[in-house]
Amino acid sequence: MADISINGKEFIESAESIIEENISNEQFGVSELAEKMHMSRSNLLRKIKKYTQLSASQFIRQVRLKKGMEMLKQSSLTVSEVSFRVGFSSSSYFIKCFREFYGYPPGEIGKEARNEETNEPEEKQEVILKTQPAKSYKKYIIIFTILVISSISFWLFFNSSASKVELEKSIAVLPFKNESNHPANLYFINGLMESTLTKLQKIKDLKVISRTSAEKYRDSNKSIPEIAKELNVNYLVEGSSQRVGEQVLLSIQLIEAASDRPIWAEQYRYEIVDIFSLQNEVAKKITDAIEAVVTPSELAQIEKKPTENLTAYDYYLQALEPYYKRTNESLIEAISLFEKAIAYDEQFSLAYADIAICYYFLDLNKEQKQYTEQINNYSDKALLYDSKSAESLVAKALYYLHIKEYRLALPHLQKALEYNPNSAMVIQLLANYYFYFVPNTSKYLEYALKSMELDIAADDSVAMSYRYLNLSNAFIQNGFADEAIRYINLSLDYDSKNYYAPYLKILISYARHQNIEQTQRLLVQEWQKDTTRLDILQETAKFFYYGENYDSAFYYFQKFNAIKAKNGLNIYPEENVKIGFVYDKMGLTEEANQFFEAYAEYCDNDQSIYKSASLAVQYAHEGKVELAIEQLKQFATESNYQYWMLLFQELDPLLNPVKSHPEYKGIIQKIKDQFWEGHSSLKKSLEEKELI
Repeated sequence: MADISINGKEFIESAESIIEENISNEQFGVSELAEKMHMSRSNLLRKIKKYTQLSASQFIRQVRLKKGMEMLKQSSLTVSEVSFRVGFSSSSYFIKCFREFYGYPPGEIGKEARNEETNEPEEKQEVILKTQPAKSYKKYIIIFTILVISSISFWLFFNSSASKVELEKSIAVLPFKNESNHPANLYFINGLMESTLTKLQKIKDLKVISRTSAEKYRDSNKSIPEIAKELNVNYLVEGSSQRVGEQVLLSIQLIEAASDRPIWAEQYRYEIVDIFSLQNEVAKKITDAIEAVVTPSELAQIEKKPTENLTAYDYYLQALEPYYKRTNESLIEAISLFEKAIAYDEQFSLAYADIAICYYFLDLNKEQKQYTEQINNYSDKALLYDSKSAESLVAKALYYLHIKEYRLALPHLQKALEYNPNSAMVIQLLANYYFYFVPNTSKYLEYALKSMELDIAADDSVAMSYRYLNLSNAFIQNGFADEAIRYINLSLDYDSKNYYAPYLKILISYARHQNIEQTQRLLVQEWQKDTTRLDILQETAKFFYYGENYDSAFYYFQKFNAIKAKNGLNIYPEENVKIGFVYDKMGLTEEANQFFEAYAEYCDNDQSIYKSASLAVQYAHEGKVELAIEQLKQFATESNYQYWMLLFQELDPLLNPVKSHPEYKGIIQKIKDQFWEGHSSLKKSLEEKELI
């Protein structure tokens, strides 16, 4: 453990005391400790890291393990009994952690105790010493002196070993400075930075902050420790470069953030023709300096040349700036430059992949897709020339998302993450995948947290606001209401005009307090700010429906349907049964039946985990109570469903016909239990992965 000030010592002792008071509670984690210590979670994480060089999860685990050691030594409890008493739900996990911390399994403690029992008691040893002749006195002085020297040596060794704490291998590559006389060379200098970042991202043993987060500090006057603190990294790479004719000059250094000192620095003068050798050399030196483990397959990826043609590579580098801007105009400009690169190297896989990605973004959110064929063709060529490129795999995954073959996209995204485990783009795509396309709430939250970890900063407050919005949404879907409200408030702090954050905050507030009437009022107020908002319209109508105020529900559903019809939209098909139910209450039987038919078609086509829950509603409405109960039983076997299911399922008037069934309450309770068991497991998993 690092040296601790008096205040730091008091803080650590206080934290340890609180953990010990809650030692048997396996659910007591970082959030609970922060609450007990009356401080924000982020402040707790920062202080524990500062005083112990441990993450908060590691710190809590060590306190549990030390208490476990104490219990094993001072009681006759079994290892299994001790593991549960110190808050480990699994004795095998306790044994694993204990072995890693102490270097031997907890079962050895019992053996030590038995060995000690066979030794002579201290009192007897003392008597023997007192009966020794006086001439032995000098001998004991010598023995005592040896023991003191040995103790001092051990103390010095222990403290020097303890002070050498292994830092987390987290790193950010800051934008390189252009030392050229010509600003036109900036794209080339940026390319050097980009290649350094990309090569480091391929190493699983590193945590590498995204390009967009580092870009924020291009013209920053902040100190290295300040930047590192904001990016939550231990190392920063700084560089400056210039291109002089056919040579490139690069000065680069790796800085340890805590001490603000370079642990490696180098100046290079390379011919342009050797640019790829320079890139590989830099990546190797950085990984060696922070002792990162690089596997043979990762090394092969790092050393791979993107192209043999330097003119093609030059056009590729020129394309990157407009490519990252992501506006329609810049994407078209990037495509033109990538195509020039391909003209000089027809097997330039990266260029093909990036063209496919450009076309995907050009078509994004358009009803009439224009570039489906281009996305498919260019992604196929990218894979043809490099099937192990993360960019090629992403391009093909985007094609499958584009044509709504969602399940075909997943293996490509997973493989892309394998080849580039620090790709913020791939991780965000996986978060979106498990939110929009193939819902899985726990994976959505895990990838949203990982994305935030790598993409921790942004050039503007609007982007940060939307990142926190996404994270808040992931938390609430998994039942983490306190975390959700914290991040939605952060979203609004960064941008009070965020389009979606006020709406989500209303729903989170309902999840926390479950006040239907208050939520109805807040939704109406939010909708009145923009009466074209279909998302708020349908939500407002539903809350009146759940409150069985069918007149008001009809008022908002009617407006919702009018806007849908006017714009030819087919959205929120899962709500058609509620709309039909309300219309039927208003005596509009014919229109109601049309909505019921549309809902039945939706259920037939539904491939999600919610299909059985949707069918239960359909059968309940049709009076097929036993079939509805069977579908509810089926849904009770599912996992990773949204928290909203728990909040609204029991309120749903459409399920009234089955609520008197003798099995109904038991099934609903099973659904709740299944959710909270999953919630508990997810929390433990995220803490072990140090994501929360």
